[in-house]
Amino acid sequence: MRIISMIPARYQASRFPAKLMQDLHGKPVIVRTYEAALKTGLFDEVFVVTDSDIIAKAVSNIGGQVLMSKEEHESGSDRIAEAVEDMDVDIVINVQGDEPFIDAESLAKIIEVFKKDENQEIDLASLMTPITDWNEISNPNTVKVIVNNQNFALYFSRSPIPYPRDEKVEAVYYKHKGIYAFRKRALMDFKRLPMLPLEAKEKIEAIRFLEYGKKIKMVETHVTGIEIDTPEDLERAQKAWK
Repeated sequence: MRIISMIPARYQASRFPAKLMQDLHGKPVIVRTYEAALKTGLFDEVFVVTDSDIIAKAVSNIGGQVLMSKEEHESGSDRIAEAVEDMDVDIVINVQGDEPFIDAESLAKIIEVFKKDENQEIDLASLMTPITDWNEISNPNTVKVIVNNQNFALYFSRSPIPYPRDEKVEAVYYKHKGIYAFRKRALMDFKRLPMLPLEAKEKIEAIRFLEYGKKIKMVETHVTGIEIDTPEDLERAQKAWK
């Protein structure tokens, strides 16, 4: 089974422009993420896929592998799909470029999902972590996921799901961590299938897979890490790196 990591990297970002090129103890965030992915030892190859010459140069300068996007893309999955279309690969792991604190143990768990899936019924695997703070649960920037009793995703939302109609019934809330592991065929399907209303409304690309009947296996992790979405996140990352 050939497994590669793809790190989609846009220069512009609505909440924190040029965040991937911000300095994190002497190196850009995207370089730190690339090096962390390599260090896990889980992948046959690691690539950064980008439309930015600035990002491409930063990664190339440390000897990293870079692929330049040929088209404009609305999501990281679309960008990766273009890059792997002609590659001989079985599993593609989408590592977010703004997560330099990569958790190798959690990544190993989602890879193991495919190794155990002898009938190749699982299209994707991804990570979720329990959350208890209601401010985070109700925050639309936090994507939540609900699963069935076999941990297959039922739905993703920016709203609190499940809704606490009966407060006496306990429920576990899960935050979706945006690391995906795809079978290549599922990724190719994503690229050719048009966006449907639920994905368009929520602005969550994982919903497209559900709308077209794909099976997403969720793996629980208790490692939260730091996603660099704001200047405040970068400040926390600087302190954590020390």
